[in-house]
Amino acid sequence: MPEDLIYEGKAKKVFATDDPEILLHRYKDDATAFNAQKRGSWKDKGKTNATMSAAIFTYLEAHGVPSHFIEQVDETTIKTKRLTMLPVETVVRNVAAGSLSRLLGFEEGRKLSSPIVELCYKNDELGDPMLNWYHFRELGVSDEDLKFCEELGLKVNQVLAPFFDERGVTLVDFKIEAGRDTGGTLMLADEISPDTCRFWDKVSGERLDKDRFRRDMGGMEEAYAEMLRRVTEITQRGAVD
Repeated sequence: MPEDLIYEGKAKKVFATDDPEILLHRYKDDATAFNAQKRGSWKDKGKTNATMSAAIFTYLEAHGVPSHFIEQVDETTIKTKRLTMLPVETVVRNVAAGSLSRLLGFEEGRKLSSPIVELCYKNDELGDPMLNWYHFRELGVSDEDLKFCEELGLKVNQVLAPFFDERGVTLVDFKIEAGRDTGGTLMLADEISPDTCRFWDKVSGERLDKDRFRRDMGGMEEAYAEMLRRVTEITQRGAVD
């Protein structure tokens, strides 16, 4: 399938194909943090993000969550539907960590009484600020789209929190994106990986996500490999319903 690079982001490259409605997302080993002020890379990061995203998108589809995912092409590449993306990042939080701890003055690790949904403006130059519906309306985002983003976030959380719990992992929080296909249908997009989620081991509390890079903890390659193992090995044994 011919490829034409149309976008290169901090962690992946996106290619057009000979089908105008299909894209290829190729995940890189590169990593960034703090709006790209910190940069690094480690072996097999792209493989983990692509393979784990493919497995989880498939699981979500089986549980009623539509997504752009079509199939995994190779270790680092997935094929997706081409979407017109909403300028919204939806963050869902189950446990206080990161910016939420700073915002509310909560100690990291405090379990929230119910999931908190945040809507952020996808704009690197502005640092992806958290906005309310009034701000998004001014930016031209409809209430219908905002409602979809919030409901999508809660649905994904409802499906994935027990999925990871069964694998000995607490889904602390995660970020997702959404877009419309050529028929106008809204659906889940982007990726679900240790880059976009906080994963803590249920017993030890060990961080198995990009916080290890953000906080100079080391062990990124091992943590990502462990998350991939927990997701794919159990899936291959048929434990995913």
